[in-house]
Amino acid sequence: MLKLRDVKVNYGSYTAVDKVNLDVSKGEIVVLLGANGAGKSTIFKTISGLNKVSSGDILFEGKSLNKTTPDRIVQSGIAQCAEGRKLFPSMTIQENLRMGAYVHRKHKKGIKESMNHVFELFPILEEKQHDMAGSLSGGQQQMLAIGRALMAKPKLLLLDEPSIGLAPLIVEQMFDVIQTINREGTTILLAEQNANAALKIADKGYVFQNGSVVLEGTSDELFANDEIKKAYIGA
Repeated sequence: MLKLRDVKVNYGSYTAVDKVNLDVSKGEIVVLLGANGAGKSTIFKTISGLNKVSSGDILFEGKSLNKTTPDRIVQSGIAQCAEGRKLFPSMTIQENLRMGAYVHRKHKKGIKESMNHVFELFPILEEKQHDMAGSLSGGQQQMLAIGRALMAKPKLLLLDEPSIGLAPLIVEQMFDVIQTINREGTTILLAEQNANAALKIADKGYVFQNGSVVLEGTSDELFANDEIKKAYIGA
């Protein structure tokens, strides 16, 4: 579904991502592991069209995204839930969700169905749908951020650090929902520092360091790797 081939991204003279190769097949959960600054968010922004590819190619369902605008990328079936949530705090939950469906704004029935689906996944959002997004707890804000991305009806959902700053119980609930979203047919590319939780639900993973992939394998292979345990799982 998604292929990155020798993708390089420069910020001026600084190389943020260097010759990254990555594959995501339809139906998979794929995790990108790595510390802050390793290049995970840069990869996500580049897939979404917010950064330009300096060299290499990004292919989605066989078509290059290199010169595609961010709105067209969303229309093609890729939605991103950004790190830090990036909600509109002075807008209600319902208004934030409708913003996520902007590319489908002419299909009012479809938007209603998508919103009901989000409320099924996150009942607390339905209960608080007329509350301002800024009034929500951290966990509820993350639910809303994921829900807003789902409103675009993505084939591929990019989740950038969804567990950051959340209590362990909320993290567990979040990963349960991510699995549910995947089982319902959405392919997921997940950037995470919480390797323990991410590898439990992922099919495979890539380890980033200084803008490059230094290790890749199935979740079982990465779990069994002593370096990964030491660096990311604390074992």
